[in-house]
Amino acid sequence: MKRTGILNADLNAALSRLGHGDIVLVADCGMPAPAGVTVIDLALVHGVPRFEQVLDALLGELVVERCVAAEEAKGTVADDWLSGRFTDIEYIRHSDLKQLSGAARVFVRTGEATAFANAALVCGVPF
Repeated sequence: MKRTGILNADLNAALSRLGHGDIVLVADCGMPAPAGVTVIDLALVHGVPRFEQVLDALLGELVVERCVAAEEAKGTVADDWLSGRFTDIEYIRHSDLKQLSGAARVFVRTGEATAFANAALVCGVPF
């Protein structure tokens, strides 16, 4: 039994396989999951778990070199959540973020029901 960190076995295993440049897409419950990408569905009901909770858990486990979000998120609460955690966010069109999700190694679906609460986390290295 793990003492700390992510307890979800499937998510933990998927994160362990990530390397430099790999993408983890953290998504609200409405973002379509791309075909061929490992999906870890954490959604229970609307709002559970929240985007922020999942994001913080992931940031406690991963080295993230950059974050990509939809430009449509600018000025929303979802943007506040991201800008409070990242100093430099790359913004692209939401339709382009959906396309980028197809390149993700892991797609993590949250229960978040806030529009544009989606982020592509690009993995870095700890050295």
